[in-house]
Amino acid sequence: MAKAILLVIDSFGIGAMEDCGEFSPSDCRANTYKHIRESAGFLNIPTLDHLGLGALADGKRAPGNAYGCSALAHHGADTYLGHQEIAGSCPKRSNKRLMKDIHGKLAKALKDEGYRVEYPWEERPVLLVDEACVIGDNLESSAGNIINLTADFNKMPFHELKEVGKVVRQNVDTSRVIAFGGPYTTIEHILSVVHEKNPGQWGVDAPKARVYGKGYEVYHMGYGVNIDGQFPMIAARHGLKVHRIGKTADVLHGEGPAHPIVDTDQVLRVLETSYREEKEDAAFLVNIQETDLAGHAEDAEWYARLLNTTDQWLSAFLPKMAEEDLIIIMADHGNDPTIGHSNHTREYVPILAAGKRVKAVNIGKRNSMADVGATLCEFFHLPATEEGTSFLRQIL
Repeated sequence: MAKAILLVIDSFGIGAMEDCGEFSPSDCRANTYKHIRESAGFLNIPTLDHLGLGALADGKRAPGNAYGCSALAHHGADTYLGHQEIAGSCPKRSNKRLMKDIHGKLAKALKDEGYRVEYPWEERPVLLVDEACVIGDNLESSAGNIINLTADFNKMPFHELKEVGKVVRQNVDTSRVIAFGGPYTTIEHILSVVHEKNPGQWGVDAPKARVYGKGYEVYHMGYGVNIDGQFPMIAARHGLKVHRIGKTADVLHGEGPAHPIVDTDQVLRVLETSYREEKEDAAFLVNIQETDLAGHAEDAEWYARLLNTTDQWLSAFLPKMAEEDLIIIMADHGNDPTIGHSNHTREYVPILAAGKRVKAVNIGKRNSMADVGATLCEFFHLPATEEGTSFLRQIL
């Protein structure tokens, strides 16, 4: 029996990539880890340091396990696309589109599929579909990256919303289309929180739409992403159980247990319980999301407390791992809370691998995070992922 854990500390970058200027010039001074350490004097993460973070960031002595880092192969720095890459894809380069430029095309496509499409306001490029779903710009990401569909599940159940989302996805080349909603709101309330964030950027204020919480469901659709070539779907086809815990339950497609938890303590408790109770080969894909939220909040002290919590958990958990097991700890991009904006930063991410069979080796700088998905497939003797080069034979 073998188990593998992928623990993604969301947004934990270790320094700007060379091409950062092509994405955002301000990212070129980003170093999420070092700047948090400088800003919050109480950061205390000796376990991560000894696993290779110290060697990567500060030139300290090489650890007794495998370590390295990875570039982001996808354009920009995005949690959803980052996880698709980690799972074994290389998402296509998308384009930025605002609803003001594409609403006519989307309205026609939806009408052609039999949906009733209305404009609640003449002067706002926002669509209302079947009096149940609002289509607009995502106001929480960079302008033009994402189109949101926000629904009242009392009028449009989640499975119907996903079908609307698929039509939108087929007709727009933004990085993501997100379909979500809940049963404890109303379409009238959703419409009441539509506003303009930046000139021409119109959408629903999702936190105020009363969709989050009990009954909330979400479906992410990436541009040019082949989910069937990713580790979780390959595993599902071959009978390997994959637990998705934390944000991975939302951003990675798959089968098996899914726990869309945000609270870091609860994420780690569920991981440890699931790991202890699992009696067969299994993978655990886990995301610590609150670090990303702390980055968006530009709160280095909150970020540091979350890192301390994660490090303390790792210190207690690693000795409990069985002989055959593997854990890979990494990030999906950066989110430096100190550089004057609240967006993700294009940074290299650490890759730290541990386990009783893992040897001391530097796996170098990987060109794509898809190497991790490829490694997980080889670990479980599964067919290869669509993208990525396994480093399993280097580390065991």
